[in-house]
Amino acid sequence: MRRPTGLEQENWALAARRLLVKMLTEFAYEEIIRPEPESPGRYRLRVGPDLTFRFRARRGAYGHWRIDPGSLTPESDPFHFLARAHEVLLGLSGDTTGHLIRELTATLVADTRMADGALSAAALADLDYADLEGHQVGHPWLVANKGRLGFSDADAEHWAPEARRRHRLPWIAVHRELAAYRGVPALATPAQLYARELDTAVQKRFADLLRARGLRPEDHLLLPVHPWQWEETVAPLFAAEIARGTIVPLDADDELRLPQQSIRTFLNLSHPERHTVKLPLSILNTLVWRGLPTDRTLAAPAVTSWVQGVRDADPFLRDECRVILLGEVASVTVPHRDYDALPQVPYQYRELLGCIWREPLTAYLEGGERARTLAALLHTDPDGRSFAAELVARSGLDAAVWLRRLFAALLPPLLRFLYRYGTVFSPHGENAIVVFDADEVPVRLAVKDFVDDMNISALPLPEHAGMPEEVRGVLLAEEPEFLTQFIHSGLFIGVFRYLAPLCEEQLDVPEGEFWALVRAELGRHQDRFPELKERFRTFDLQLPRIARLCLNRNRLHLDGYRDRAQRPHAAVHGSVPNPLHGP
Repeated sequence: MRRPTGLEQENWALAARRLLVKMLTEFAYEEIIRPEPESPGRYRLRVGPDLTFRFRARRGAYGHWRIDPGSLTPESDPFHFLARAHEVLLGLSGDTTGHLIRELTATLVADTRMADGALSAAALADLDYADLEGHQVGHPWLVANKGRLGFSDADAEHWAPEARRRHRLPWIAVHRELAAYRGVPALATPAQLYARELDTAVQKRFADLLRARGLRPEDHLLLPVHPWQWEETVAPLFAAEIARGTIVPLDADDELRLPQQSIRTFLNLSHPERHTVKLPLSILNTLVWRGLPTDRTLAAPAVTSWVQGVRDADPFLRDECRVILLGEVASVTVPHRDYDALPQVPYQYRELLGCIWREPLTAYLEGGERARTLAALLHTDPDGRSFAAELVARSGLDAAVWLRRLFAALLPPLLRFLYRYGTVFSPHGENAIVVFDADEVPVRLAVKDFVDDMNISALPLPEHAGMPEEVRGVLLAEEPEFLTQFIHSGLFIGVFRYLAPLCEEQLDVPEGEFWALVRAELGRHQDRFPELKERFRTFDLQLPRIARLCLNRNRLHLDGYRDRAQRPHAAVHGSVPNPLHGP
C-alpha cells in the first residue's frame, strides 16, 4: 500500500492553522460570519456553547479583515470549526458540509506538501515563468482553492502544478465527422498548426499508426489529451466512437510539458516557442468543472482575431501600453453526440473533449524582460518575506515609486479596453501577467485566458459595430454598472486587497497611500482621454460603494455541489465601500 508523501505533522498543523485563519478572514469579508468587537482591534466569534474564537484584526479596503494569526485562540483547525459551526452559524446543509470537508482536506494536503522544502523569496525570484508557477499557493480569496474533486491522492501527486512534474502528452486522432477545427488566418488549416507543433517524424508516426488500422490520416484531426481525462472521461463516455474507430488513441509526442496553476494548461518546455495547450479536465476545482465549453472552444480563434485587431488598431494600446494578449489561435472541438444535444444536462458533460492552442508568452518578451503572474506578488516564503518585497529590493526603487510603475503597467490597458471599447477581461492573479525589465521594474501587462473571461457592454456602443457575429454570440454582455465589477473583483479585490496590507507591513507603504496611488493612476488615464468623459460616467469605477461579490458564499449557500446546466457565477451579498471613491 502506497503511503502519501509529504504529510508531516508539523507542516500539517501549520497549514491547518493558516487555512483556519483564511476561512475566518474570507467568511467575515463575505459576511458569512460576523465577528463582534470586544475592544479596539479585538474581536470574538461565538461558534457554539463550547467554542468562542478571539483574535486581533484590522479592517482594510473593501471591508477586508486582517486577522493576526498569532492572536487566534483557542487552538483549533478548519474541521473542528466546521463541526461546530456548519449548521447554526454557517447555515450549511449536510451534503454541502460533507463535500466541503473533502475539498478542504485536499487543499490542506496540497498546502502541507508545498510547505515541505518551500523556497525563499530570493530563490523564487530567480525562477523562470514556467517553474515559478509550481510554487504558487492558489487563489487567495477561495478557501478550498485546491479541492480538485475527482482526483485521487496519487492523481494530485502526479498532475497538480505543485508536483512540478514534466509530462509527455498522448495524442488522439478524431474523424472529421466528429471534430471541428478553427484557427486564426495564419493557422487557417490543421496542417499549418501541426507543422509548427509536431516534428515531422512524429507526424509520420501518427500517420503510420492510422494507416496500420486501415484509416486515412487526412480524414482525421489530431489533438493531445490529458491522460487522466482519457482514462476517467473519454474512454468510458466516448466508448462507442472508440469502438467504431472514429476516435483512435495514438501515442505521446516528444515534448516535455509542465502543468500550470490552471492545472489543465501545459507549457512546452522542450520547445518554448511552440504553443501552450489547454485541455479539458473533468474535475471540480474552485467554483467550476474544468472542461472546455464547446461553443467557446470553437469561437476562441475568432475572439482572438477580434480583440487583437482592436489592440493593433489602437496606437495607445499597441505602442504605449504594448499590452500582450496571448491569443488562443487554434482549437479542435469534439462534441459528445448525446450530451451536446441536451442543453438541460449538467454543463460538465458538454465540455469533455477538445484542445485550445495558445500563443507562448516567451515569443512576446523582449531582451532582458521577465514575466510572472500577478498572483506571485502575494506569495510569502517560510520566513514571512513577500515576493513583492524581494522584487522591490532588487529594483533599487523606493517602494511607492515601484508600486506606481506597477499600476502604470497594469491599469492603462485595462481602462482603455473598458472606457473606449466597453470590453473587460477578468484580470485576476492567474490571468494577469506582469512583465518586468532587467531591473525587476514592472513595465507592461500580458493577459491570458481572455476568451473564457472576456465580457462586453450590454449597452450598445459604436465600437462593437464591426464585431463578428461569431464573437458576439459567445461573449457575455453585462450592464455597465456590472461590467466594472470585473476590474474591481478580479484585480482590486482579488489581488490588491491582499497586496496592500503586504506593502504596509513589509514596504512601509501605508494602505491609504497604496489606494491613493491607484486612484492617481486612474485620474491620469482620465486626464489623458478627456474626450471619453461620458464613458467615465457610464463605466464608473469610483462609486461610493460597490456590490460585494462572494466566491465562498457561492459554494456554501448558492450552488453548493449540485449539478447545473450552466456554469455558476459569483454570488452577490450587500455592498462594500469603494477605496477608489474620493479625490
